[in-house]
Amino acid sequence: MRIKISNIKLPIINTDLDIKRALSKTLRIKPSSILSYEKIKESIDSRNKLDIKIVSTFVVDVSNEEKGLINCGKYEEYYPKENTIEALVNGTKAKSKYRPVVIGSGPAGLFAALTLAKFGLNPIVFERGKCVEERMESVRRFNEQQILDTESNIQFGEGGAGTFSDGKLNTGINSDMINVVLNEFVKHGANENIKYEAKPHIGTDILVDVVKNIRKEIIALGGEIHFSHKLVDIKHNVGKLEEVIIEHDGKQDSILTNACIIAIGHSARDTFLMLSKKVLMEPKPFSIGVRVEHNQKEISYAQYGESYKLLPPAPYKLSCHLDNDRSVYTFCMCPGGYVVAASSEENMVVTNGMSYSKRDGQNANSALLVGVTPSDFKQDDVLAGVEFQRKYERLAYSISNSYKAPCQRYGDLKKNKISTDFGSVLPSYPIGVVKADLRSCLPSYVVESIVKAMDVFDKKIKGFGCEDAIFTGVETRSSSPVRIMRDQDGFSTIKGLFPCGEGAGYAGGIMSAAVDGINTALNLVSKINTLN
Repeated sequence: MRIKISNIKLPIINTDLDIKRALSKTLRIKPSSILSYEKIKESIDSRNKLDIKIVSTFVVDVSNEEKGLINCGKYEEYYPKENTIEALVNGTKAKSKYRPVVIGSGPAGLFAALTLAKFGLNPIVFERGKCVEERMESVRRFNEQQILDTESNIQFGEGGAGTFSDGKLNTGINSDMINVVLNEFVKHGANENIKYEAKPHIGTDILVDVVKNIRKEIIALGGEIHFSHKLVDIKHNVGKLEEVIIEHDGKQDSILTNACIIAIGHSARDTFLMLSKKVLMEPKPFSIGVRVEHNQKEISYAQYGESYKLLPPAPYKLSCHLDNDRSVYTFCMCPGGYVVAASSEENMVVTNGMSYSKRDGQNANSALLVGVTPSDFKQDDVLAGVEFQRKYERLAYSISNSYKAPCQRYGDLKKNKISTDFGSVLPSYPIGVVKADLRSCLPSYVVESIVKAMDVFDKKIKGFGCEDAIFTGVETRSSSPVRIMRDQDGFSTIKGLFPCGEGAGYAGGIMSAAVDGINTALNLVSKINTLN
């Protein structure tokens, strides 16, 4: 008999015996009656820094002699749901006149293709960037030699932008598909703990292999994945998709298809331009700002006290709404991580952040962002947000005429002066930084909002507003600046063309993009008969 028990509080360091004692005490049964248990949720309660607790939910197998637990009505027998793509497919095989096409191999594209492959539809995936092994070499060469491959970088390539941003899996969405995605990640090589941690992450070093393993399964199931192949055009007849045009090595090929999932990511600006002439799109709000770095030990101590030595590096998530009507928030926080060079176009500087699975870097870093809306840039052009991003990326590059990123101590930014030196926090940006006034590469309202927010955040995490905190700019790619409209059937204005994921404006991170990829694939399968 299996039952679920929530809110089990344990010391930071706990053993199997501690867990069984806590479970038996809660259930009021003998420890010997607990046959086995499985942790399905875990979080850290640090409200009392002198007595921090690990709070967990368990599924417990108890002996049949304890059926009275059910009869008394306090607990219900637990019947776990099979959270896998196989369970969603349920043995069904679909048939289509043409093989479906997936554009992009980020989280949305990979999970869409994996789902279609399990239905037996043999999808064809086209990715403009390189496979993850070659992509890692492209990133290394950019970091060491400032040689940018505009088709294979931190934004473009197998696994999408998330591959080089820690593999953070926390999300604000509420969907049954979340557990499906987590189980697939574990199946393909991620650590089991992502299934129960409150803020799960895989780590860039492990995610590389997870992505490769998903690719291998798609191919084993009959799918194809073509790297360095870019979508350059779409052909339709009376609003119905007929073919996609793919470019490779300077040559173009026509692929006949009646179903195509567009999962291009938030930085495919040339593809946005092409699509803007084909389908209905609209500008959408996004955010810009900087990467903020602190000493990780100080962030952990502020949240956990002396117990930080026994706990993983502390994450944080902060937000506020200011009296200037601007919202400021942290995003993609990387405990023990590094600021990375995320440019995808020449002569532009873009930052992002990542951590390895151990999260053992000296600094904590996070995007520190200010929301902008179409009212902040021209509204008569659907791609005005793209040009808005480019403007500040170019300004950041122009400061040193290189891919070195502009950087400034928080204390100096407040005093409106260029830093002459750094203090207790040193920048981790791999190419190197140039000391500069960030007001020269960001809108004034963004800088002033960040300064105001630092005071607010310091009240929430003591020391967050320390003068030695450093800002590295610019962070412009937190989300897509456009939305590719889709109707109630999931189509764009071209029937058979399915906008999907973060680039299309329907997700905001690895988990929500992967979930949208699965849901879009399921929707495609349900529409096959109407497309054939």
